[in-house]
Amino acid sequence: MGHFSISDLEQLSGIKAHTIRVWEQRYGILRPVRTATNIRTYCDDDLRRLLNVATLCGRGYRISQVAKLSEQELCSAVISCDDAAHADRYCHQVNGLLAAMLEMNECHLTAIMNQVVEHYGFEQAVLRVVYPFLQRIGVMWQAGTVNPAQEHLVTHLIRQKLMAATDALPPVQPASSRRWVLFLPEREMHELALLFMNYVLRSRGHHVLYLGQNLPIAEIEKVCSTYQPYAAVTVLTAVPERHEVQDYVQQLSQLCPDIRLFLYGPLAQLEFDLPANASRLALITDFILLATSLPTSEACVAQPELTIA
Repeated sequence: MGHFSISDLEQLSGIKAHTIRVWEQRYGILRPVRTATNIRTYCDDDLRRLLNVATLCGRGYRISQVAKLSEQELCSAVISCDDAAHADRYCHQVNGLLAAMLEMNECHLTAIMNQVVEHYGFEQAVLRVVYPFLQRIGVMWQAGTVNPAQEHLVTHLIRQKLMAATDALPPVQPASSRRWVLFLPEREMHELALLFMNYVLRSRGHHVLYLGQNLPIAEIEKVCSTYQPYAAVTVLTAVPERHEVQDYVQQLSQLCPDIRLFLYGPLAQLEFDLPANASRLALITDFILLATSLPTSEACVAQPELTIA
């Protein structure tokens, strides 16, 4: 069970602490317990209920109406209420996903995700809803209020959606397209951002050699020699160690001196000297802009057709 302060609830739900207190005192929305020093603390159930209440109130429900709903009625109302009238208020969809995650409700997670994709399109759904959702989970993880099973459920679902959307794209021929290599360093398993980059590139007509998680750095030289890409992209989230990032990037540059290197993720934002052929990407939107602005075929003059031995 999580133990949240009212400021934690404010940060995670987007509802002001004053409003939370009013809802609690007037409508009995939450049932905090008090510590020995008389400080209110809230549990997972309180957070889940607050997220659902905030979602419905944001869609026009009166708090007096919402307060009368049972837990089951509350969850059902979040899923079934009409999103069309509040299409641009996607913070409520984030709250719905968080609430469904906390109760390990895969059906609700899937239903909300499908609604979001249907309304915004896949790419905008990821940017507007999935990324803020994952950021909230990160805050909760640091606070110790998300367990591994909840995190795995969400990661698996989003990974599945990313792979299905990518698989549905038309094929791109490497001989007539700009080529990219996407990979994660050895022991790095945080793959969602790289999977989304894969989708972004392929949807814009680039060819991608997707090598995924846990790739030994020695393999990069062989891949570049055979595939002859325009660029390699990697995401540095938990690996390498902070003091090893400079050496890792320098080694990548030496192994593949003739291609561009694009670095994304929290470790890529550390202060270190970049090789001449390397660039940092601070935001995922920076990568989208890059993929959109680059011609997909002009660079292929310098890329001979691949042959199969």
